[in-house]
Amino acid sequence: MSAGSRRSAAHAVAPAARYRQVKDFIAGKIADGTWKPGDRVPSEHELVAEFGIARMTANRALRELAEQGRIVRVTGVGSFVATEKPQSTLLQIANIADEIRQRGHDYRCEVLSKARVAASMESASALDLRTGESVYHSLCVHYEDNVPIQREDRYVNPRMAPNFLQQDFTRHPPAEYLLRHVHFDQMEHVVDAVLPTPEEATQLQMPASQPCLLLTRRTWSHGTPVTFVRCLHPGPRYRLGSRFRADGSILVG
Repeated sequence: MSAGSRRSAAHAVAPAARYRQVKDFIAGKIADGTWKPGDRVPSEHELVAEFGIARMTANRALRELAEQGRIVRVTGVGSFVATEKPQSTLLQIANIADEIRQRGHDYRCEVLSKARVAASMESASALDLRTGESVYHSLCVHYEDNVPIQREDRYVNPRMAPNFLQQDFTRHPPAEYLLRHVHFDQMEHVVDAVLPTPEEATQLQMPASQPCLLLTRRTWSHGTPVTFVRCLHPGPRYRLGSRFRADGSILVG
């Protein structure tokens, strides 16, 4: 469609809908792959000239696309197609390796440490143990196409998974092993927005000033705590969410 045709089409619709026409045009270019992640999107000035619309209309289209996570607006620089954020469910215990591979991407796990340690007050309370009692601890970073998307800091009740430390987590990550060998019948999820520590920022290859999503999970089997884990995700690279029916059952799709 020529610029003149687009201007004619823009004038043919009600003013209230003209921002939506511009918005749909940009969204369509992103959806069909014409504009790829990182590509520059036309500026407000360019959209005004291209569609014959008011600057306020162009601003609204770009603003709503940014709010929906379709584009990223950088003050003084411009607007760019956003990198798609993978989404993980909150209402299931997900195996991140499977999630990444199902998206057709490469997965790898870097094991930073795994050991038997004395339970701190916090981990002992979470696992219903005595402070100082022996627990298993693992610290991993999960990568999607060589980009770190999750730092996993996990404590495990040795009674519930006695062979946990003997596993090769570079082949089968901790969650995959536990899902296969321990029956969970209860879980608790809490999500917080946090800033990473300098060490965490280094491990996730991100600025320490950039926010993260922190998912804290506890699981139980027949009333006995199994694991207490903190999964830290760089905010711009990941999102968490679920869809479920009114009766509480999860919609998978």
